Amino acid sequence: MGLKSDLEDWCYDVFRSQWATREGTKVPDEDSRLGLKNEAIEIEGTVLYADMADSTVLVDSKTAARAAEIYKTFLYCAAKIIRDRGGVITAYDGDRVMAVFIGDYKNTNAAKAALQIKWAVKNIVMPQMKRIYTSDDYEIKHVTGIDTSKLFVTKTGVRGANDLVWVGRAANHAAKLSALPATYTYITKAVYDKLNNEAKLSDDGRNMWEERKWTGFNNSTIYRSHWGWVFN
Repeated sequence: MGLKSDLEDWCYDVFRSQWATREGTKVPDEDSRLGLKNEAIEIEGTVLYADMADSTVLVDSKTAARAAEIYKTFLYCAAKIIRDRGGVITAYDGDRVMAVFIGDYKNTNAAKAALQIKWAVKNIVMPQMKRIYTSDDYEIKHVTGIDTSKLFVTKTGVRGANDLVWVGRAANHAAKLSALPATYTYITKAVYDKLNNEAKLSDDGRNMWEERKWTGFNNSTIYRSHWGWVFN
């Protein structure tokens, strides 16, 4: 059998086969019992993407080692914060990290994580970088996007080289939000409407989020924040 026939048979089989779908009680991972054909796990999840901005400028203006140091410190701090807030890291993609939160407080926990990442970049990563590179004026910029929805999780790829793919509005919209202009954290209305006041209001009662229109997606309502969340 040639490669063309093999690919034709595979694609035909995927399109014709019924899906075997089950409800998930935890965030699926590579050890979840999913085959490469039409098997999936469905969960209600909140997706967070934290993405460095202007990384092309970074790699074009710094040595590979310097760029790698910035990637590593940003992603390490983001990942530790995500885990501390109960999120599960599902993928790293160059200069960004994807995470999924589930449970009753998934939206509040994801929003807190995003605001803590923002604070950490400004108050931990940047100062530590300046301790070593005292004359460098490079400023790390990043964006975090968050959305929530039902997620359809299945396995893609070939045997020996495969990964989980996350299908659903939250995965797509969170990634798109993380591509919006830097200095803000962006969340959808679905996330904002589920936030506890502790993730919505500052200590003095001010709303940390401002309503905007997402012109790239039918002028849908989103919220952005320039606030950071202090932690010890």
